[in-house]
Amino acid sequence: MLGEHSYFVRTEWTGDRGTGTSGYRDYDRSVAIEIDGKPALAASADRPFRGDPAKWNPEDLLVAALSECHLLSYLHACVRAGVVVTSYRDEARGVLVLDGRGGGAFREVVLRPQVTVADPSMVEAALAAHAQAHEWCFIANSVNFPVRHDPVVTAE
Repeated sequence: MLGEHSYFVRTEWTGDRGTGTSGYRDYDRSVAIEIDGKPALAASADRPFRGDPAKWNPEDLLVAALSECHLLSYLHACVRAGVVVTSYRDEARGVLVLDGRGGGAFREVVLRPQVTVADPSMVEAALAAHAQAHEWCFIANSVNFPVRHDPVVTAE
């Protein structure tokens, strides 16, 4: 699996109300995100930035990417450690701080995985597998802010 992998995404602005970007309030922030062979994703800006709160926004997508990447890396780490995971749920939270000049950055993302394993003897190894998953997560290794983990592991 060594080597370079490319990912191709098409984004198309779909929010022209007839006058283009003639003014800040004159256009919708609607965007269609497409990848060949996958369903289109309806996206927008977040509500504070005049977007549609019913659609995914870039900030949602970043936190979701971090959460899913950790989940998938974690499941692999558990297999390698002999841990049988029977349930995994994460309630991730990202904090974006605006700089007052029109920009900003994420301060951190905290993942809160709630994991169930098949046997009580697996709990310690299941907790330790989060560190390995973090090392393996491509997305966490690509961001310039901390991605912390606050896991809870229980046995069936």
